[in-house]
Amino acid sequence: MSQVESIDVERLRWFVAVAEELHFARAAKALGIARQRLSRTVIDLEDELGAKLFVPGAQPTQLTDEGRELLTSAREVIARAEAEATGPEPEEDRPVLRVGFVPGVTVSKWERIWGERFSDVQLETIPLAAADQLTALRDRRVDMCFVRLPIDREGLSAIPLYREVPVVVVPKNHPISLFSEVGAAELADERMQDASDIDAAAVTFEMVAAGVGLAVVPHSIARLHARRDLVYRTVTDHPDTEIALAWPASETTELIEEFIGVVRGRSERSSRAQRADQSAKPTTAKKPAPQRKPTGGKGASAARGARSSGAKSKRRGR
Repeated sequence: MSQVESIDVERLRWFVAVAEELHFARAAKALGIARQRLSRTVIDLEDELGAKLFVPGAQPTQLTDEGRELLTSAREVIARAEAEATGPEPEEDRPVLRVGFVPGVTVSKWERIWGERFSDVQLETIPLAAADQLTALRDRRVDMCFVRLPIDREGLSAIPLYREVPVVVVPKNHPISLFSEVGAAELADERMQDASDIDAAAVTFEMVAAGVGLAVVPHSIARLHARRDLVYRTVTDHPDTEIALAWPASETTELIEEFIGVVRGRSERSSRAQRADQSAKPTTAKKPAPQRKPTGGKGASAARGARSSGAKSKRRGR
C-alpha cells in the first residue's frame, strides 16, 4: 500500500492494536481510548485506502488480505518512526533472535516465557507465508521458524512439535454440520476443493461459503479464518498435518538451544549456567578393573586342575 507512508503514525498504531488483538474493545482499552473513536478511525482508514481492512461481520474479528498487507507496512513505518525518535542505537545493542512462524501457529506463549527468562535478548517473531517458510530459513531472514511439514530438510535441523487434526469446512446449513465428526465415506459424494495452499485459505473459505465445494484444512487454519456462515467438523480418517521448529543445522547457537528449551517446556532451572557448569566438569576415564588371580577355593582348584592336565598332555606328547 503506497499510501501508508502518508498516514499519521498514531492512526497506524491504533490500527495495529486492533489487528493484533483482533478485538476492538480490548484494543481500545489497551490504548486508553473510546471504542467508538477507534472504530471510526479504522473506518476512515478504509475509506482513505479504498479497501476493507477487516472482514465485514466476522466473529471473531478477522483481517482481510489488504488488512494483513497494511499490518506489515504499518509495523515497518512505526518501527522507523520510533528509531528516528530515539536516535541512533548504541553499539552495544541487545542480541536478537529472529523466529518466523507460518499461519496457524500461535507464538504468544513462548514470547511471554522468553521475555520473563531472557530479558537481555530481544525475541523478534516474524509472520511468514507457508510458501515462504523454507526460503526465509535458507536466506537467513530468520534464525528459526515454526514450519508446516513436509519440507526439504537438507542442511536443516527440525524438531517435530505437534500434529494438527484435519477438519472439513462446510456452510452452516450443510447436512454435515449436524455431525461432530465425519469420515471419508460421508465426504465421498461431496464436491471438494484443493485446499493445500494454506496461504489462500481465506479465498478457499469464500468459495465454500459460495457453495463451490467443501475444503479439508488443519484445525488451526479453520480457527484462524472462522466465519459466522461456516462451520468445521473433525475428519477422522484424513492424514494429520505436523508443525515443527526448524533452523539451519550449521547455525545451532546457544540462543537457539535456549529457545528450543522454552518451546519444549524446559523448566527455568535448566538454564545456560547449569549446562555450562555441567560441560565444565572434568570427566575422568574409568580405569579397567584389575584382574584377580585365584587364591583358593573352587576357582583355585580349577586352575590347578587345568595346569595339571596341560602338563600331563605334554608328557604324553613326548
